[in-house]
Amino acid sequence: MDVFLVLATSPVLLALFTLIAVVVRVSSKGPIFYKHKRIGLHGSTFTMYKFRTMKVDADQILLHHLLANPAAQREWMLKQKLCDDPRLTPCGRFLRTASLDEFPQIWNVLRGDMSLVGPRPIIWAEKERYGERFFFYTAVVPGLTGLWQVSGRCNVSYSMRIRLDEQYVREWSIYQDLRILLKTPLTVWRREGAY
Repeated sequence: MDVFLVLATSPVLLALFTLIAVVVRVSSKGPIFYKHKRIGLHGSTFTMYKFRTMKVDADQILLHHLLANPAAQREWMLKQKLCDDPRLTPCGRFLRTASLDEFPQIWNVLRGDMSLVGPRPIIWAEKERYGERFFFYTAVVPGLTGLWQVSGRCNVSYSMRIRLDEQYVREWSIYQDLRILLKTPLTVWRREGAY
């Protein structure tokens, strides 16, 4: 189903992909793509692709921002995200809120690293937050969209995200995947929890 849906929509996806790549390239210095190691099925590691949304020195910017802002530290500890992230480029902020930065993960779907629906890929530093529930995360292929995305996304706590991942795996069905896929465009359009 993943490959069929990607190939069926490929003309539109390629046009949008090319446009975004050009905008990222001309809007700020740095590479077009951001590559990062993520945890996949059965704990394997794969390289996940995104359009670059951050400034080149993003790690230093985050460190200085968190050291100077206790409220930002608390938000980061709770969600591993910042509503007002100083690392984002102006173009990157738009791509994030519109979820367009995720488009290169279509390549991950075609490679089999990811599925269209599943828990969002996490990094190894997040593993301990899952505790015993890490088993559920690694039991399925991570997804481009998932139950967390259509249930509030960054508006819910990280602990709720973990519970949603477990719920997705426990209740998995083709029907649930189709329901999540159908809900995703409206969620993206409303920019619910996207930052």
